[in-house]
Amino acid sequence: MNLMFRTLSEALLAAPPEQPFVTFWRDEDSIQTVTFGEFLQSSWAQAEFLQSRGLKKGDTVVLVMQQGIPLMSAFAGAMLLGAIPAILAYPSFKVEPAKYRTGLRGVTANLKARLVVVDQEFPAELLAHVSAGEDSLVRISEASHPSAQFERSCDSQPDQVAFIQHSAGTTGLQKGVALSHEAVLRQLSHLVPALRIGSQDRIYSWLPLYHDMGLIACFILPMVCHIPVVLQSPTDWVMQPGTMLELISQHRCSLAWIPNFTLQFLARRVRPEDRSALDLSSLRALINCSEPIRSSSMDEFTDAFRGSQLRDGALQGSYAMAETVFAITQSDVEDPRGPVRVWVDASKFAEERRAVQVSPETPGAVCHVSSGRCLPGSEVRIVDDSGKDLEEGMTGEILIRSDSLLTGYYNRPDLTQKALLDGWYISGDLGFLLEGELFVVGRKKDLIIVAGKNIYPQDIEEIVCRHPAIYDGRVVAMGVYNEALGTEDIVAVAELRDPGNAGEAAAISQSVRRAITSELGIAARAVYLKPPRWIVKSTAGKPARSATREKLLAEHPELRTQYSRL
Repeated sequence: MNLMFRTLSEALLAAPPEQPFVTFWRDEDSIQTVTFGEFLQSSWAQAEFLQSRGLKKGDTVVLVMQQGIPLMSAFAGAMLLGAIPAILAYPSFKVEPAKYRTGLRGVTANLKARLVVVDQEFPAELLAHVSAGEDSLVRISEASHPSAQFERSCDSQPDQVAFIQHSAGTTGLQKGVALSHEAVLRQLSHLVPALRIGSQDRIYSWLPLYHDMGLIACFILPMVCHIPVVLQSPTDWVMQPGTMLELISQHRCSLAWIPNFTLQFLARRVRPEDRSALDLSSLRALINCSEPIRSSSMDEFTDAFRGSQLRDGALQGSYAMAETVFAITQSDVEDPRGPVRVWVDASKFAEERRAVQVSPETPGAVCHVSSGRCLPGSEVRIVDDSGKDLEEGMTGEILIRSDSLLTGYYNRPDLTQKALLDGWYISGDLGFLLEGELFVVGRKKDLIIVAGKNIYPQDIEEIVCRHPAIYDGRVVAMGVYNEALGTEDIVAVAELRDPGNAGEAAAISQSVRRAITSELGIAARAVYLKPPRWIVKSTAGKPARSATREKLLAEHPELRTQYSRL
């Protein structure tokens, strides 16, 4: 596939006008498809509108709009002008209102945008939390064609910043990742052959466009490769999760990217009688970008949809982040076994941070799933707390060097300096290497140390989620320092599926704590059970650990007294 474009705008301008581009699904009665030609016309119309409001080359424009073709057209229109678009999360029931307002105010203040564009439905009461002057805040035009008088010219340069994307969960931290045209195109030049992408491919996505998985893999990639994409909004998907597989089946989609929880969510929410109507044989790769990738989630999904003609090896893995445009590693999509799995000695892994391989039948063996090998142009190192390289199989922090690394955090040279070390990006993730495969095990800041043992909160959360009374994916585990013992205690907070089960809280909590002790050999100090939607979520829909911790402390002040260093 030819990707010899200088800029992203050039790639859009070169697209065959009659080729279908975006099919946007809202429900069975609301499906909109536009060709590349129609999308380009709509993008020029938005470019004319933005220019009429004073936007020019090099200016930043913030887009706070619902997922859909108008948002994509406004983004592309800004790039056609040589401006720098940034998509921010739209308000939804998944994000706590106070957290959203604070994040919106902080990010728009940091970006110092010439324009902040909202759609016609954006709540008026939130406009006061947008950091922009009155002349800078506008509602989007609904025009689909530019006027005859509009001069269409595009003179972006490869080394110019193309757009800004925000890492998941960083809304309040104001860390906008500035990426040049050439960095994005270099990333795609490595990713496309790794995924064996061709003109016959079609992508499916419900992922939000303010997140790197949605923006790069499911908008920029198909735009540059001139292939179709089938989209729906995250809200529509979460209300009807089975529609994802129905759309893949109906539109014969071959590629999709997902976070880990999607696998369990679908396996448990799509009824067995509905699975038989699905034909997933077109799905060449369903790529899991979570850290870590869970073998149990993969197996549960495979078992649930084996009768839906799911290919062997369709589930794949990748390690990706906004700071490197997108993917750093990718598993082999042609391997019918899927990502590499290894079983390691649990005690050595917890106590020595060493991955010693054992057979799957060994008592206490734990399975780790690879995120794949480095793409061309990328490399990783595993280092200890002093920055010294670790030998193969040892767990440490992942450092990344890439030819598609971020230009910097926009307007935040202080954060850029902290994130880069001699050209290497300090990821904050923990992992280990085995025979060239990268295994990501969690976030460094979330690691819980109990009596010298390293415990990863995801392991605790997975156990808690298995209880039928717990809302799957709505658990946060954390370590709290116990002054008397000189080590951390484990505390977990989980949402109940049915608030009516609150009367059984003691029995549920006891059952969960027994399971944690049985599987991990450690005891949880407390498990707090809360009603649905209690846990604070990030804009990407993940539990926000620090914000959830603060909320728990506010409701349980005895924890502050008991744990003075919490």
